[in-house]
Amino acid sequence: MTQDRLTIVKYLTINERDNDWGSYVTTLGYQKVKADSPYPPLGHPKGYMFDKCKGRVLKEYQLIYITEGEGYFESSHCSNMVVTAGDMILLFPNEWHTYYPSKKTGWATYWVGFEGEYIDNLIKKDFFSIEEPVFNIHLSESITSLFIQAITTAQSEYSGYQQVLGSVAVLLLGLMRSESINKQFERNKLGSIVERARLLMKQDVDSNVSPQDIASALDVGYSWFRKLFKSYTGISPAKYQSQLRVIRAKEYLTYSAISIKEIAYQMNFESVTYFSAFFKKNTGLSPSEYINRYVVTKQLVE
Repeated sequence: MTQDRLTIVKYLTINERDNDWGSYVTTLGYQKVKADSPYPPLGHPKGYMFDKCKGRVLKEYQLIYITEGEGYFESSHCSNMVVTAGDMILLFPNEWHTYYPSKKTGWATYWVGFEGEYIDNLIKKDFFSIEEPVFNIHLSESITSLFIQAITTAQSEYSGYQQVLGSVAVLLLGLMRSESINKQFERNKLGSIVERARLLMKQDVDSNVSPQDIASALDVGYSWFRKLFKSYTGISPAKYQSQLRVIRAKEYLTYSAISIKEIAYQMNFESVTYFSAFFKKNTGLSPSEYINRYVVTKQLVE
């Protein structure tokens, strides 16, 4: 620690069981660099050091979370850009990059480096793109707390700590992606449309209101609404409604004393046959099979 800089850094070892977990952490820490201070600081291992003009290439993924100030980031697939407090950067293995704080403001950052099959699979399935490595989320106490918890865990090095850290890295990735997507919808005021639609669906779960009816109630075109809804939730409006109706049907079957025929009537299905076919398509069980497998067993246990 100096007058101009505060750094907490930890480099970690792994064993075969850590690798089997699917996600493990290689390094993590916190750094605060004041305005007009030299960057990068000295003291990092050779594989992590870099000149801000020449940049560097890592063999791992890293998340860099800026909590104060601003600076600059550039990579092989991303032109030089300003990054500010609330931004999170995802560094990719074998990708040239550089980043550094503005001399006017300095910055404070948390970081975590990680590897593993779980992370590799997320990249293969296009959850994250090397062309878009910067996520504009916000200053989050919960995300900051996760970094602090990870640093504390790493410093303790108790048995199994790598499994905790690997899971935290995955959680941070999920939160980063979720926060970024939701903030984008908030900027465009589109998230409120989807939330209103989901509220209407939940209120009318026992009815046979269609997704087209929902779009009409919101005074938007159905094709546009369907695309927006799927982009926001990951599933179509019709699929979302089906899931709600399955949940409601299970509640009736489990907790009410009414018959299957009455449930079909209550939920506005055309017939008990249609209700049974719908339930089996979505659960793999008929309503009677569901009762015999879960409800009766539950009653016996209780």
